[in-house]
Amino acid sequence: MPKRTTDQNLLDGDDSADWVHGDPWRVLRIQSEFVEGFGALAGLGPAVSVFGSARMGPGHPAYDLAQEVGRLLVHSGYAVITGGGPGTMEAANKGASEAGGTSVGLGIELPFETGLNDYVNLGINFRYFFARKTMFVKYAQGFIVLPGGYGTLDELFEAVTLVQTGKVTSFPIVMLGVEFWTPMLEWIRGTLIEQGTVSEKDLDLLHLTDDPAEAIQFIQKTRAGRPAP
Repeated sequence: MPKRTTDQNLLDGDDSADWVHGDPWRVLRIQSEFVEGFGALAGLGPAVSVFGSARMGPGHPAYDLAQEVGRLLVHSGYAVITGGGPGTMEAANKGASEAGGTSVGLGIELPFETGLNDYVNLGINFRYFFARKTMFVKYAQGFIVLPGGYGTLDELFEAVTLVQTGKVTSFPIVMLGVEFWTPMLEWIRGTLIEQGTVSEKDLDLLHLTDDPAEAIQFIQKTRAGRPAP
């Protein structure tokens, strides 16, 4: 991996005029990432995106939980989409792959990761976060979010924002891990709702559970009740 990623080169500003010559060509590269993603995933079928920490490896309870999520999703007729990295992403891909299902990894160019995990059987590597994020939502019927850090929180709140603003509809979001997520939900309730920055119904966009089977049932129920297009 390069010391400077493509995203960094795009977003870091400087005083030179090089962007006049470079940025139009970046647009074509960005376009190519969307075309590649759309082409690879268009025939995927029903899928669920699973997010979680890259730092919780084998032996961690979250790893075992993610592996069970991947297995149950395949048995329920879904492909599994992750960020393709280590930790709980690897675990979800492992569960899906060992269950005989489609295990998708959408990797991202980062200076501290070495590529897709060994359990991905359909993989795409992206240079730009925003192109990759589009694929997570466009080809998924919902999100299952396990304990994680900044990247996981980013995906979680971006999805909530898309649902809240009506950019996506009937898009279930499940937070798996009651002990981990409850303090954050209490902060939302006690601070954001209390001060009026979000409404009570916005908290209803999130479903909290410890049970992978319940998580999948919630996604199925929510999708079954969606209005006709």
